[in-house]
Amino acid sequence: MTRLSRRDFLKLSGLAIGALAFSPVLPFSFRFDDSTLGRVTTTSVSVYKEPNDKSPIVMTYYRDELVQIYEEVHSPDGPAHNPVWYRVWRGYLHRARLQRVKILFNPPLSSLPEGTRQLVEVTVPYTQAYQYSKRYGWRPNLRLYYDSVHWIDAIAEGPDGTPWYRVFDVVGTYYLSSLHVRPIPHEELGPISPDVPLEKKRIDVNLTTQTLIAYEYDQPVFQAKISSGAKYPRKPGTISTITPTGTFRISEKQPSVHMGNGNLFADINDYELPGVAWVLYFTEYGHAFHGTYWHDNFGAPMSRGCINMRTPEALWLFRWAMPGHQASDLNTKYYFRGLGTAVRIFY
Repeated sequence: MTRLSRRDFLKLSGLAIGALAFSPVLPFSFRFDDSTLGRVTTTSVSVYKEPNDKSPIVMTYYRDELVQIYEEVHSPDGPAHNPVWYRVWRGYLHRARLQRVKILFNPPLSSLPEGTRQLVEVTVPYTQAYQYSKRYGWRPNLRLYYDSVHWIDAIAEGPDGTPWYRVFDVVGTYYLSSLHVRPIPHEELGPISPDVPLEKKRIDVNLTTQTLIAYEYDQPVFQAKISSGAKYPRKPGTISTITPTGTFRISEKQPSVHMGNGNLFADINDYELPGVAWVLYFTEYGHAFHGTYWHDNFGAPMSRGCINMRTPEALWLFRWAMPGHQASDLNTKYYFRGLGTAVRIFY
């Protein structure tokens, strides 16, 4: 991989925005769009004539298609835990399998300090990552989604001639367009109420109501809807997908985790979730709180045992819960371990 000189980098940076319309790696129309969009997160979703699933189906959208949302409607026909429907072209879509997204392009970083890394978040509905080798050149692999978070550790010229970032992933390295991700500044990652003692913070999760409440000095300071483990068919020798009940402690925090089988060339239908954000582990089996970009059905069990949260809410919990961290530590550390905040999970 060729290193960029400063002259070459500035030239590429100046051309980056102009090259957008001609980029072979842009997976959607070229436009800066702050309007309301949704991305289909599952194999397919149905558009109904009215905001209920008993009315006629008028059309179907498929995985990763973008849908323009005209209006949010709260339907009395439910489901009760998630009564929100979106008015779209020709009818209504339930929001359970639609991720709210935007298309926001970003200026590239000019450099990364030697020996450090930077957290970035995807700000487009999805972006195609590529691997590079001298033998095969550029080859597409993972698709990375809006709100996912990744570590970058180098800058190089990408397949479209603009600056791309090298992503460090536990399963290998690959590259993504600098235009499609936002470097996360330290001021957004600092600890929340770090002066509150360890034993004066706790997290309660009610699996019946699918709610999480964070407490300081027995007073609630934060509340969120969650999705706990669903009752999937259990294969012999595997761990139950039901979220365990009991009393635990957060033992480790990681800003970004690759969940799945580690296949860089996985099909989009495989269980491969790169860049799962703001992960807080509370059991030795890998149960954790974390951000979620593959559904919007909070209030119902949806996971394989973890506790799914909306990504901004998972970030709040990451910043608030112990073990503690400093934002500057995120330049060099992938995880934070230690005696953490108490967690109670119950029905």
